[in-house]
Amino acid sequence: MKAETLKKSILQYAMQGKLVAQDPNDEPASELLKRIKVEKEQLIKDGKIKKEKPLPPITEEEILYELPQGWEWVRFQNITQVLTCGYASTPQYYETGRIFLSAKNIKPYKFMPENHKFISEELYQTLIQNGKPEKGDILMTRVGAGIGESAIIDIDMDFAIYVSLTLIKLFKNNINPNYILHWLNSPYGTAKATKHTFGKGCSQGNLNVNQVRQYVVPLPPLAEQQRIVEKLEEILPLVEEYGKNEEILSEMNKKLPKQIRQSILQYAVQGKLVSQNQNDEPASELLKRIKAEKEQLIKDGKILKKKPLEPFSADDIPFEIPKTWEWVYLSDVSIIQEGAGIRSYQYRDSGTQLLTVTNILEGGIDLQKSTKFVDTNEYLEKYKHLTPQIGDIVTACSGGSWGKSAIYDKEDITMLNTSTLRLRFFSDLADNKYLYFITKSGIFKNQLECQLSGMQPNFGYQHYSKILIPLPPLAEQQRIVTKVEELMQIVDKLE
Repeated sequence: MKAETLKKSILQYAMQGKLVAQDPNDEPASELLKRIKVEKEQLIKDGKIKKEKPLPPITEEEILYELPQGWEWVRFQNITQVLTCGYASTPQYYETGRIFLSAKNIKPYKFMPENHKFISEELYQTLIQNGKPEKGDILMTRVGAGIGESAIIDIDMDFAIYVSLTLIKLFKNNINPNYILHWLNSPYGTAKATKHTFGKGCSQGNLNVNQVRQYVVPLPPLAEQQRIVEKLEEILPLVEEYGKNEEILSEMNKKLPKQIRQSILQYAVQGKLVSQNQNDEPASELLKRIKAEKEQLIKDGKILKKKPLEPFSADDIPFEIPKTWEWVYLSDVSIIQEGAGIRSYQYRDSGTQLLTVTNILEGGIDLQKSTKFVDTNEYLEKYKHLTPQIGDIVTACSGGSWGKSAIYDKEDITMLNTSTLRLRFFSDLADNKYLYFITKSGIFKNQLECQLSGMQPNFGYQHYSKILIPLPPLAEQQRIVTKVEELMQIVDKLE
C-alpha cells in the first residue's frame, strides 16, 4: 500500500464516521442546517448574496452509505454562501497591480500564491463583486490536470481568480472549512470531480460549477467535524512523512504500518499524541505514592530491596517531556522479575506449564506453541511470584526473540522460565497498558541495545532496571492509552 493509497483510506474512514467516536450529546447536523438556512435567507434579503435556483431532493441512488446518528446528507449548495468560478476570459496582464491566481496556485491542501500574475484595479473591483476570496475560503481547481484539487486560503491577501478556479465560501459558524476540505480531497470528493468533468476527449476537461453545487456531502455535528479534523491532523502527517521516502514505499505493505506504529508510540511517549490538562495531578505526586507503596512491599517481604541506582543526569535524558511528566528509572516504579531458569531435565509430562519465549508472540500469548511442564508441588510454591497475572507484561529478554512482548491475558496458571521476564507498575496509580506501550517504543529498545555486550542478546533485571521512562500524570496515561489503541486499530485495518 503506497502512502497516497493509505491517505485515501484514512480520509474514507473519516467521511464514513469511523475515525472518531460519536458523542450523543453533540447537537445534530440537522440543527446546523436549520441555522444555515435562516442565515442564508437573511443574506439574500440584505442583498449580500444572490438567490439560487432550488436543487432537486437527494435521491436514494446518491446516498453512498449509511451515516452515523446525528449526521445528514446535504447538497453542497445548501451549506455555501458563495460557490462560483473565476473570470472566464483571459485578462490583460500588467507588471504590477492586483494579484490574479489560477489553478497552478492550488494543490491538495496547498495554497501557493507566490507565482502569480497582475491585473488592473478596475477589473479586480469588478471580479470581486461575485465573491471576494478571503482567508478561510476554499479554492478548488476546475480545469487542467488536477481537477477537483482543493486548498484553504490560509493567509490574508487580496486577489481575484481565473476561471480555472472555483471559490467556495462556507457558513463558517456552523461548518468547519477543514472538514469540507478533507471531504473534497477524499476519494469521495475526487470521484465526484472525475465523474462530472466534461470535455475530457478533446481537452483536459472542466468541472462545471453547477455540478459542484449538486454534490451530496456527509455532514456531521459541528463538534464531531472538529474532532475529525483534529484526528486527521494527527494521522496525515505520519503518512506524509513516510510517503517522502521512496525506499519505504517500495515495500510499503510490510514497512509502512510498522513505521507508523513506531511513530505513534514515539509521539505518545514524548507527550505529543494527546493534549496536556493543567488540572491533572502531576506525575511528581504519583511518584510519592508509588515510593510509599514500594517501601511497604519491601517491608512486607513481597519484593526484595535492591541497591539504589546512581541518580541520572540531564545528559542521560533522551528528550524533553511536558512539565507535568517525570523521568524515572523503570525499577523505581515497577516490579521487574526474571524467569525461573528451569532446565530440561526438570521438565515433566504434566503439572504447571512453563511460559517460554516461544509462547510470547509480538502482542499476544499462545500457550500451545510450546508445552513444557514442571511438577506443581515441587516448584509452584517456590516460584509463586513468577506466575504472571492478567495484565502483566511478559517479554522475551534474550536470543533472537528478545524484545517480543505481550500483555498476559490468560486464566491459565503458568510460570516464567529462562529468558522471560515480567513487568508491572507497582500501583494502580499508573496504567500498565501505558507501560506496555513504553516497552514497544524505540526509546525502550534503544536503551537495551546500548547495554548489549557480546554477540548474543541476553538481558535481565540489571539491564531493565536502568531504563529511563517518561511518566505522565495518571489521567494523561489513560488518554494516551485510549488514543494509541484507536490509532493502532486504524493501522491494523489499513494493513
